[in-house]
Amino acid sequence: MGFDSHIFSEMGSSDFSWKLADHPKLPKGKTIALVVLDGWGEANPDKYNCIHVAQTPTMDSLKQGAPEHWRLVRAHGKAVGLPTEDDMGNSEVGHNALGAGRIYAQGAKLVDLALASGKIYGGEGFKYIKESFDNGTLHLIGLLSDGGVHSRLDQLQLLLKGVSERGAKRIRVHILTDGRDVLDGSSVGFVETLENDLAKLRENGIDAQIASGGGRMYVTMDRYENDWEVVKRGWDAQVLGEAPYKFKNALEAVKTLREELKVNDQYLPPFVIVDESGKPVGPIVDGDAVVTFNFRADRMTMLAKALEYEDFKHFDRVRFPKIRYAGMLQYDGELKLPNKYLVSPPEIERTSGEYLVHNGVRTFACSETVKFGHVTFFWNGNRSGYFNADMEEYVEIPSDSGITFNVKPLMKALEIGEKARDAILSGRFHQVRVNIPNGDMVGHTGDIEATVVACKAADEAVKMILDAIEQVGGIYVVTADHGNAEDMVKRNKKGEPLLDKEGKIQILTSHTLQPVPIAIGGPGLAPGVRFRKDVPEGGLANVAATVMNLHGFEAPSDYETTLIEVVDN
Repeated sequence: MGFDSHIFSEMGSSDFSWKLADHPKLPKGKTIALVVLDGWGEANPDKYNCIHVAQTPTMDSLKQGAPEHWRLVRAHGKAVGLPTEDDMGNSEVGHNALGAGRIYAQGAKLVDLALASGKIYGGEGFKYIKESFDNGTLHLIGLLSDGGVHSRLDQLQLLLKGVSERGAKRIRVHILTDGRDVLDGSSVGFVETLENDLAKLRENGIDAQIASGGGRMYVTMDRYENDWEVVKRGWDAQVLGEAPYKFKNALEAVKTLREELKVNDQYLPPFVIVDESGKPVGPIVDGDAVVTFNFRADRMTMLAKALEYEDFKHFDRVRFPKIRYAGMLQYDGELKLPNKYLVSPPEIERTSGEYLVHNGVRTFACSETVKFGHVTFFWNGNRSGYFNADMEEYVEIPSDSGITFNVKPLMKALEIGEKARDAILSGRFHQVRVNIPNGDMVGHTGDIEATVVACKAADEAVKMILDAIEQVGGIYVVTADHGNAEDMVKRNKKGEPLLDKEGKIQILTSHTLQPVPIAIGGPGLAPGVRFRKDVPEGGLANVAATVMNLHGFEAPSDYETTLIEVVDN
């Protein structure tokens, strides 16, 4: 129903009730297992489709239930609140949609709207950083990419134009190269574009330069406190002006490091740009302003803590400059981190999880560290903690730290399966919700063999959960948040794999634009329940109403419509 995020306030507290209407045909009290396979899309079968190649008998058996009990839903673009159908989905917006049951303008879309309207320059966040423009430097830190998952180059370009027109006299950009959401090697073109823009600013009397850089997986952009050394490497370059490699310009830096070290964009080592005397051109110092221009939260939160927290023990910052810092968005609403931000987040009210708790549905949620926040925080509308601690239990299984996930592609899939199984068999919960991360996290490494192993492990975890549902007479809902593992190569317009200059396949490490499956079943599924045929464009936001129905309730009237119907046999 579009991007309404203010319905709750319009209703007013006097006539609003958390009470959900009973479903006319579906019973309450069934145990429902809600399984999200991360990065598990649907694509044509070939040797680069790791889900197809892997042994996945459980998911294969669910697919046999089409069209009544297995179908596809959309997980990218406008279906999850992103600006265009060319915008791949991601785990954050996917879980927001799954939990909220409505489509909210998200990340990139919010920033687009704020930049287009100029609203971004009228908010408290911009007014705050603007106080540093007269005597300090404005530093912009973020992912230099047009991938649209964490940031977008055109937004950075608009921001540079906007701040320069509004008084920024000295600007330094600290770039992080991508190669994960976009093709490896594309960093060179992005740096050339940015350098051209900065040269034009200099012609207009503004001192604007790139000051430092590094690859996103090695510098700054760690997440979930997995490896603070990644953030420290960025801090040393961005704040202290120290790095193992020094160059006169960023284009030379990126080309040289790629060629001489044979590293891809994701893993470029940190570098700083120095002047003729060898002095770094842009370390962050007292009185400066800093904006982290990524709109996606997960890989900016750790740097935000380092920039903002007085009490900080994760690494020796050496210097903690007194700066004015703002994020493009607020990255953690519960922690109020950062305290200042340029664009306000979507206000997601009345999520399905909150409704169900209010209606007596006891809930268990579990994943390993890398996706735990998705099945809790993002699912609950960017809200940390419990709605009701007496009705909910959340379990986080620690992820392996300090490794790339292709080294241990099994990850914690079986442990997640075991926790879910035990929760189901305990009889204490009406909903057991999990995220199984393997397809996404291993898929991102580009290691096809490891991703095949990862998909097999995820399938085994699903079987464990479904076997438990069988034992208790429950219902299962198995779906995904976006695609990844189902297509591991870059393709041309004909769908054929692209080759590099040496004739090798170009590996795809990003999410995809593919739809994802949703399957329903189990001994507790009432006779006659099947997927409707009149919601062909259904997306992830339709899942919440579907699950509410299976719990025996009608969904709120403003939720995206349910995917199921009950026909008389």
